[in-house]
Amino acid sequence: MTPDIEIDTEDRRGWMGLLARSDEADLLHLWQSFGQAPGFTWLRAPEIGGVMVRGRMGGTGAPFNLGEMTVTRCSLRLQGGQVGHAYVQGRSKPKAEAAALIDALMQTELAAAVQRAVLVPLEEKQTENRVTRAGKAAATKVEFFTMARGED
Repeated sequence: MTPDIEIDTEDRRGWMGLLARSDEADLLHLWQSFGQAPGFTWLRAPEIGGVMVRGRMGGTGAPFNLGEMTVTRCSLRLQGGQVGHAYVQGRSKPKAEAAALIDALMQTELAAAVQRAVLVPLEEKQTENRVTRAGKAAATKVEFFTMARGED
């Protein structure tokens, strides 16, 4: 068993969110190019289910049920004892498995290598997509103004 590495909760929340939001093709391509997957045992094999999405009017009002969303979740344990979890939107068992493996590896001495090879390129891709989307939205922006007629 490898020694425990101190993991900051906010850092883990960040990389798990990044993995969950990532495009499946990008994630799987980067994961496969990283190398051989480590040995692991399933704690919870990938399973598909639904979750209720809740919202709040204006972000502060009373919660209400917005609708259902399909998710895939799984949990695994590496041979070194680290546990990885994943919840991803949609019905992709391979994406959930890759995300859980990456989560577990980020708790090992391979964290820096995984971050360079997988997480940094995913973050760059998501930033690029956000900038492109913002540019398209800005191109459709309409400025409204009112002219005064001079009458009181």
